[in-house]
Amino acid sequence: MNDGKINLLHEEESFVVVEKISGFLSVPGRGEENYDSVASRVKESYSGCIPQPAVHRLDMDTSGILVLARTKEAHRNLSIQFQERQTEKKYYGLLDGELEDGSGTIELPFRLDVDNRPHQIYDEVHGKMGVTKWQKITVENGLTRILFEPITGRTHQLRVHSAHEKGLGIPIVGDPLYGNAVGNGQLKLHAAFLSFSHPGSGERLFFHSEVPF
Repeated sequence: MNDGKINLLHEEESFVVVEKISGFLSVPGRGEENYDSVASRVKESYSGCIPQPAVHRLDMDTSGILVLARTKEAHRNLSIQFQERQTEKKYYGLLDGELEDGSGTIELPFRLDVDNRPHQIYDEVHGKMGVTKWQKITVENGLTRILFEPITGRTHQLRVHSAHEKGLGIPIVGDPLYGNAVGNGQLKLHAAFLSFSHPGSGERLFFHSEVPF
């Protein structure tokens, strides 16, 4: 499975933990050409794996850690942990500009733009709230290295919270939807840390992935 797109970090009978590169799908998309993904490869790599092993996902352009279930019991347990915010996640990103403030919490409602999928838009009336804690790490050659700790897990949350003027007001480097990038696989956003409880024993597990930028 370690083939340049996916790297196996941890393997058990009930689940696996992997890291993926930017530009590779977490789960299959529509059409045969978009079937290849982390979930499809895990399913094909393990005999007896459940048909849909993904319990959470990363945007195609976000790199980093994913946990996938191999059994129904593990899938149910892990899914509940994500739904009830019992997991801990940390992401590192590079913002396409210099951020003055040092830390804070963003609370910003947004929703899918049904006329421009998969783009998400700010909407105070119909949007659902996304909450993100953030901390500036360094400024490097005009770019800001930042740590994100998402409290909620909404689609494109960190990308919207970074780019929107009511958030940080600076898009993430390499973002083709909310920034200036053209094409996929360039986004500088990495899921570097994931913690959850073992679906069998309940032991707390911690996984780290080196930031590739």
